[in-house]
Amino acid sequence: MEDDVIGVTIATKAPCTDHRSDSAAMYRKDKSIQMKSSASSLYNNLSVLPISDKSLTYFTVVHANTVNMVSASADGLNFSHRQLQSKEGSVALSSSLITQASWCVLPSRVLLVLTSQKGIQMYESDGSIMVYWHALDALETPQAQAVFARGIAPAGGRYICVGTSSGLVLVFDIPTKGTNITLAEVLAEHRDAITDIACETCEGKDRDVDLVTADDSGVLCVWKSGDDFRLVMKISAYGVTCSSVKLWDGVIAAAYGTGQIRLYDASTGAISAELDSHARWIYTLDIAPETGRVEHRHSECVTDTQICGARFCDPQGSAFAVTGYDLNEIIRYVQL
Repeated sequence: MEDDVIGVTIATKAPCTDHRSDSAAMYRKDKSIQMKSSASSLYNNLSVLPISDKSLTYFTVVHANTVNMVSASADGLNFSHRQLQSKEGSVALSSSLITQASWCVLPSRVLLVLTSQKGIQMYESDGSIMVYWHALDALETPQAQAVFARGIAPAGGRYICVGTSSGLVLVFDIPTKGTNITLAEVLAEHRDAITDIACETCEGKDRDVDLVTADDSGVLCVWKSGDDFRLVMKISAYGVTCSSVKLWDGVIAAAYGTGQIRLYDASTGAISAELDSHARWIYTLDIAPETGRVEHRHSECVTDTQICGARFCDPQGSAFAVTGYDLNEIIRYVQL
């Protein structure tokens, strides 16, 4: 197996908060977190939720029909493990593969969202209580096409958006508490399976666009969320899958199967920059929202591992973690 390379690049056109003026930030490998099972080969197969008031960080990694949940203390010495399985209502589905697990942070609450071949599950942030289940309708999908949900992001302060294999984006209205979650809208602009969804992560600015959806053909749809979601523009297919996308301070960062990362102006769709650092398919992309400069900061070679998940562990980008296919550990790096 060939090695995979992690590139730590912080990309934006302008800072949205006050930032330090230090020079290049290098990282060193920290103690890894062992998991009860390994990571599946999926796009964006790692989600991280920092809990600052408890000095904890939550991690989720998908393995087949199970989600590995780990809470880690700030000093990296104490860990707590939990596993969630794919369910239909309260019944476990041993044959239904999970395609993604991600936390959605809304102003009033945090939910853990799981997508699978059967439907969409939403849990309280610690995974203790399932508050909502939405079944996928296989009858709406051509017989030869796989049925699954994939791509998860909060939007507009009260919504959670989830993509499907048919190209639909389901918009769920989330109450401030309780289980009265409703399907508010279905966005039907994509013709291929959704790969990833991203919301605007730079706070304090009201922008004309605040959501981006990506699909298997490479098409990006740019939206303004609200009581009625409005399509602002489509960015044409690049000829290859867009596997991962992020939206920050009016900049869209999109990663492709060619190994390229493209930066677009979210308001116009114009290309701002193209990064050609990777030689192979990119499975995951992340941005540290409280750091603002365009600069390559660090590269790391992970031997004999296919990287399938990478996330910053805090908004400042002072630490990040990665997962690898068939690897039963979360590898962590901290800033020197």
